[in-house]
Amino acid sequence: MHSNNSSNRAATRIQILNEMGLGPVWLPRYTNTDVPEVSGSPTLQNAHPANVDVLSQDAASTFRSKMQNISTDIAAASPSLTTDDVAVANALYSETSIDSQKQNRVSALNWAELEHVVASCHACGLCRGRQQTVFGNGVQTAVWLFVGEGPGYHEDLQGEPFVGAAGQLLDNMLLALGVRRNDRVYIANVVKCRATDDAGNDRSPTADEIANCLPYLHRQISLIQPQVIVALGKTAAIALSGIDPETPVAQLRGKVHRIGDVPMVVTYHPAYLLRKPLEKAKAWQDLCLARDTLDGKL
Repeated sequence: MHSNNSSNRAATRIQILNEMGLGPVWLPRYTNTDVPEVSGSPTLQNAHPANVDVLSQDAASTFRSKMQNISTDIAAASPSLTTDDVAVANALYSETSIDSQKQNRVSALNWAELEHVVASCHACGLCRGRQQTVFGNGVQTAVWLFVGEGPGYHEDLQGEPFVGAAGQLLDNMLLALGVRRNDRVYIANVVKCRATDDAGNDRSPTADEIANCLPYLHRQISLIQPQVIVALGKTAAIALSGIDPETPVAQLRGKVHRIGDVPMVVTYHPAYLLRKPLEKAKAWQDLCLARDTLDGKL
């Protein structure tokens, strides 16, 4: 019985994709599955892995458009398909965000194009709960780039990073360095949408959510070309450096990391400092390290 159900589900998937003209791309997923032949599709029992070329930008756009409108298209094309079948197709859409392809496409965008792509992004589930994306704030030729984890409640409403109590503390940290927002500074986050739990409270983004958003941050860094990056908190430090996610912030502080050719200093997130005010002295040490790095003293 289980084998028949698996075969039926696989056949249904193939039917969905065939109706959209996308079937052959997904053949490798069923190379070891005994699937009955569906009209217009090869039997997959003896199928060989397909050679899939990198999609052109136009082809990728067409593909995403088709998949994002799948509920309407499939319902019209085949009323016999169930809601579960459409859910399967939507799940397949989420699997098409191949990291290397996305990185290549994003790396060719200019600033205005990047903002537009971020504002319309549906690469992960965070888009469903957001009020708006939070791209960043500051000057595009910034010397200092501060990177946080992601937007919270107030940032989600206003579309600007660090606008709550943590933002006020960050502003004070900037003033202590002799700079301010829109003055040689750009502020961004690892993820551009607010991450919440089932109760609607803020949470840290998952590894998959970070992976979907990270190409946008990398492109921001490439376009801004900052002279120093300050990672605010563990999530930003881990995402940018790619080191072991279990590494505590305490082990990342006090040294200069490198993101390509750009030096990066790690400090505590302002929200953490609001909870642990005695750690502000350490954060000031980190900012002094970043300033000394910028001044060429290190």
